[in-house]
Amino acid sequence: MPNSATLNPYNGSHYSNKLEKSTIYGSLGTGKQHLLAFFPFPISCRFILTKGIILFSMISIVISLVLLMYLAYRGYSVLILAPLMAGLAVLLSGDVTQLLPIYTETFMPALGKYLLQFFPVFLLGALFGQLMADSGAAASIANWIMRVLGPRHAILTVVLACGILTYGGVSLFVVAFAIYPISKVMFYMADIPKRLVPAAIALGAFTFTMTALPGTPAIQNTIPIPYYGTNAFAAPGLGIIGGAIMFGLGMLWLMSRARKAKAAGEGYGDHNDGVANEVISTDHNISFVSSIIPLILVIGINALFTYGIFEGMDLAFLKEKFPALNVKGALGLWAIIISLVVACLWLIIARLRHWTNLQDTINKRAYGSMLPIFNTASEVGYGAVIASLAGFAIIKEFVLGVAPGNPLISESIAMTSLAGITGSSSGGLSIALQTLGADYLRLAQENNISPELLHRVAVMSAGGFDTLPHCGAIITLLAICGLTHRQSYLNIAAVTIVIPLIAVATVITLGTIFGSF
Repeated sequence: MPNSATLNPYNGSHYSNKLEKSTIYGSLGTGKQHLLAFFPFPISCRFILTKGIILFSMISIVISLVLLMYLAYRGYSVLILAPLMAGLAVLLSGDVTQLLPIYTETFMPALGKYLLQFFPVFLLGALFGQLMADSGAAASIANWIMRVLGPRHAILTVVLACGILTYGGVSLFVVAFAIYPISKVMFYMADIPKRLVPAAIALGAFTFTMTALPGTPAIQNTIPIPYYGTNAFAAPGLGIIGGAIMFGLGMLWLMSRARKAKAAGEGYGDHNDGVANEVISTDHNISFVSSIIPLILVIGINALFTYGIFEGMDLAFLKEKFPALNVKGALGLWAIIISLVVACLWLIIARLRHWTNLQDTINKRAYGSMLPIFNTASEVGYGAVIASLAGFAIIKEFVLGVAPGNPLISESIAMTSLAGITGSSSGGLSIALQTLGADYLRLAQENNISPELLHRVAVMSAGGFDTLPHCGAIITLLAICGLTHRQSYLNIAAVTIVIPLIAVATVITLGTIFGSF
């Protein structure tokens, strides 16, 4: 059996760029290395063959990504698509004999690791959102904002209601279901086109509170914590600036579209949704103050443990019992878990006499949280398989080579691109950090860039191209509102893609000049 020195077909070659050839060769599987070493090809032929294998592997990755995006858009479950498309990429790369080993030793461990890290956050977040909805707290908050601002400010009311709920930890899907009935009545009363309702909900639920504002318990803001050793409040000043840009420009866009529609004589429209006969219910048996307390608990307790209790504790003893534990990264997750547990318990106990079917509420969310986390975990497994293929080494070098003096730019491109491909900010973020997180952390340390700044740029960037037309959240939102892509997608794209990317560019610029703050 030839050793590694004789296996490398570039050893002793006259090529000047030995580093490139070593990198390309090293990205091949051992089987392909032995195959090239076995046949007495001239060195130049071996180089061409190696290049060909790498190129074909890259093409296989692109094919699997395109199919994943297309089939997800057509409505097929990512839970099934992810392993199938990963297997297709392996087969097209020529690694037929490694198909099952890669599935059991690469795909499944990556999926399992993600579940171990984030299952409690998904479960508790879903449960908290359902408790807020079934208790009437979510609708109570929306109604209070409506009474304060009035129907004349329908767009602002919807955006603020969605923003407050999502920043407090309520899932964006729960928010969409809870706020839509109120939104359509308010838009009807203000005679604003119904086609703007999805964009207003998306601005409040899918943008500044999901990725920018410090402390948000959104899963997107949680994912980078174990990779970068940060917490949910990473780069708070930059996050607030980014969030203000998203909110401010988003409101300007929606208000300008509403004014343009009014000038053209366009009103709410005829949608046969029965809105003319609907009245916004205010019978929730829960006050605004009682409704807002659990949201304050989520943010407040998270901050208390992050900057108070955990800061004053000596947790070095944990490394003795759990040597592999990343204490700094775990603390950020633990703070979020504790805050969600306390908020859920408060809602259950405070409303104990008013629950009609508490068991159903708890069970519904326990089961309902399974699909989102397994979908995302499957995408992480897919990313791990792609990262193991020969072609990914070249893709990785290219991505990391973008703006080599500023890894924030490269990181932003990687995060938003993968979010766009998967149609999911959490899925794209998870894949990118699984495959490139350690490299970005290393580059950041080499360039004196704070991990907190890396965290905030990664999360905000994942909230860019994630809402392309095939995004499951967008498809669901339009279905809830009874509208189509043709009617509403342009405005959704403006507030969830274009404006967030402007905010990301601003944060990268400020972070590069002033550092993390």
